Amino acid sequence: SSKANVAAQFINQRCPWMKVTPHHGKIQDKDPSFYASFNAIISGLDNVEARRWLNATVCGLVQVDDDGDPDPSTIIPIVDGGTEGFSGQARVILPRITSCFECSLDAFPPQKNFPLCTIAETPRRPEHCIAYASILEWPKQFPDKKLDKDSPEDMTWVYETALARAKRFNIEGVTYMLTLGVVKNIIPAVASTNAIIAAACVGEVVKLVTFMSQTLNTYHMYMGSQGVYAHTFVYERKEDCPVCSATVRKITLGKDDTLNQLIQMLRDGDLRLHSPSLTTISKTLYMPKPPALELATRPNLDKPVSSLVEPGEEITVTDPLLESITLSLAIMFVDG
Repeated sequence: SSKANVAAQFINQRCPWMKVTPHHGKIQDKDPSFYASFNAIISGLDNVEARRWLNATVCGLVQVDDDGDPDPSTIIPIVDGGTEGFSGQARVILPRITSCFECSLDAFPPQKNFPLCTIAETPRRPEHCIAYASILEWPKQFPDKKLDKDSPEDMTWVYETALARAKRFNIEGVTYMLTLGVVKNIIPAVASTNAIIAAACVGEVVKLVTFMSQTLNTYHMYMGSQGVYAHTFVYERKEDCPVCSATVRKITLGKDDTLNQLIQMLRDGDLRLHSPSLTTISKTLYMPKPPALELATRPNLDKPVSSLVEPGEEITVTDPLLESITLSLAIMFVDG
């Protein structure tokens, strides 16, 4: 049974005056109308990408008037909470009013990947040995079987293989729990931290739906590794946030820079997009899906952007990560 079903069953039994309806599946499987049906949303998601998607979806529900002011009746507050060991955070997001999750993306560095050459040739850390076993050795030993991260047998094989490699290079620290953490990207959960952050999130929702008190403004940090310390501060809106700001981003390219280079900038830069689509008011520059459209626009990837758009012309960018949010780029060119 899923965690959602188990949690709902427990709460309904413990608190019979409440009715909790579980939904098992990806959050992306629900239409925006599903999220529009709530008065407030508590986000306890376990990864940055899912948080970005939910944030963009709910921000996209806000309707604005001709002056750009949001309609309060279309604003659905998000209370976001997360924990990592003995640390945690809770924040209140009022879409289009306060800073949104995308505004603070810089605070969440991209997940670190180990260079393949280091894994294969010069391991220095226990994580390198585990990555070697799961990424390089598993496909060699089991070419027709995908590694099942939830299988104790598979994970035991990875652990034992990593341990043997660690002994060969005199590296200490390979454990079964670390193996699970590296392969499944698990961060240890501490019950007391989870309880504190959960209580903070629920308290904020109660204040939001009842207007009984001033809500958090806007970010609360909890640190319990060496005593108990809490800090609250205002996370300011990012003026050029692609989700909660309507500003046009200006990008400068060389006249020989290709469309593929621009796409890589959108992926690797501060926007950290996954699969961007680019169009102008008159043409489609590149579409990764469907396959037929990708094939038709693929030749543009190797063309200089300067041959596809005029200086200052706006390019509209969409990405599955940002749901219905569109991003406008104004491209300028320099020699060289």
